[in-house]
Amino acid sequence: MKAFVFHGAGQSAWEEVPDPAIKEPTDAIVRVGTVTVCGTDLHILKGDVPEVRPGTVLGHEAVGEIVETGSDVRTVRPGDRVLVSCISACGRCAYCRRGTYGQCRDGGGWILGHLIDGTQAEYVRVPYADLSVHPLPAAMDGKDAVLLADIFPTSYEVGVLNGRVRPGDTVVVVGAGPIGLAAIATARLLSPERIVAVDLATARLEAARKLGADAVADAGETPEQLIADLTDGLGADVVIEAVGVPQSFELCTRMVRPGGHVANVGVHGAPATLHLEDLWIKNVTITTGLVDTYSTPTLLRMAAAGRLPTTQLVSHTFPLDHMEEAYDVFARAAETGALKVVLGGAQHETVAVRAV
Repeated sequence: MKAFVFHGAGQSAWEEVPDPAIKEPTDAIVRVGTVTVCGTDLHILKGDVPEVRPGTVLGHEAVGEIVETGSDVRTVRPGDRVLVSCISACGRCAYCRRGTYGQCRDGGGWILGHLIDGTQAEYVRVPYADLSVHPLPAAMDGKDAVLLADIFPTSYEVGVLNGRVRPGDTVVVVGAGPIGLAAIATARLLSPERIVAVDLATARLEAARKLGADAVADAGETPEQLIADLTDGLGADVVIEAVGVPQSFELCTRMVRPGGHVANVGVHGAPATLHLEDLWIKNVTITTGLVDTYSTPTLLRMAAAGRLPTTQLVSHTFPLDHMEEAYDVFARAAETGALKVVLGGAQHETVAVRAV
C-alpha cells in the first residue's frame, strides 16, 4: 500500500510500505477513506516529538471501513464505516477505568502516528478496536466526521472542560487555527458572556468571528490591553492556549484574572517561562493535558444533529495520494489561508427512509 512516512526532521514521503496485518486479537484493519493533517504532525516533522521513529507512518485521524477484525473484537465487523479515534484505549488499566484513555498504560493512549504506524495511508491497523473506533451514521460525510477524531474532542476536553468555562465567563482563545476554532465553537455550548480570539493571521481571525468569537485581537498588538478593557481590568476567566510556543503560553498567563484558569492545549517543543513571581499570589489554575476522547460519542451525536460547525473548518480538500501537497498547504497556513485540510472523502450512499 501507499502511506505518508516520516524519515526524520524535515524528511517525509508518500511511498510504498507493507500492508498492515492483525497482530493482536483486539485489532482491526481499516481501509482509509478520509484523513486530515494535524498541527501535531507538523511538530513531528520539525523534530519536536522525538519519540516518533524514522520509518513511522504518520497520522492519527481517519474515517474508513472495517475490512478485518481480530477474534476478540465484538463491537464492529467488516463492512462497518467507522471513525478512527486519535486515542487507543485498552479499557482495562487503571487510567482507562477512569476514562482517562490518553494515559492508557497497556499499550494504548496516543500511539497512532506516534509509537506505531498511523492513519495517513490506504490501510491502518487499529489496536483495541472495541474502544478505539466509533460506528458512523450513514448520512455523515467523511470530511465532517474526521474532525471528531481529534480536534473537536481535544478542544472541548483539554480546552473548554479543563478550563472550566461557565455561563457568563470571558473566554480568550490564543491561536485561531483548527484547534482554537474548535475551542471557540465548543465554548459557545456553555454560554460564556464573550469569547475573544487572538492570532497573528487576519484570515484566521475572520474565521474565528464566523464561528462565534465576539471580539478578535492581533497577537502582535498587546491583546492583554483589550482584555483588560473588556473586563474592567480583571482579566479573562479562562484563557485557552492553542498554539504551542513559549510566547503564546506566557501571553495567556498575562491575560488571566485572579482565580482564573489557563488551559494549555498546544503541543510545545520548547520550554516556556512560568512567571511565578507574578502568578503565585493570584490563585490561578494552569492545566495541561492529552485528549482522552471520552466526549467523542457525545460530539458525534451533536455533529449528526447539525449542532457543531464541522464543515466550516474545512478549507482545502485533496485526493488521498496528494499528501505532500496537503502538508505544504497546511504548513503555510499564513499564506494559503488553510484551516483544516482533508484528504480522500469518497462519498457513501445514503439510504432514504420513506414514511409509511
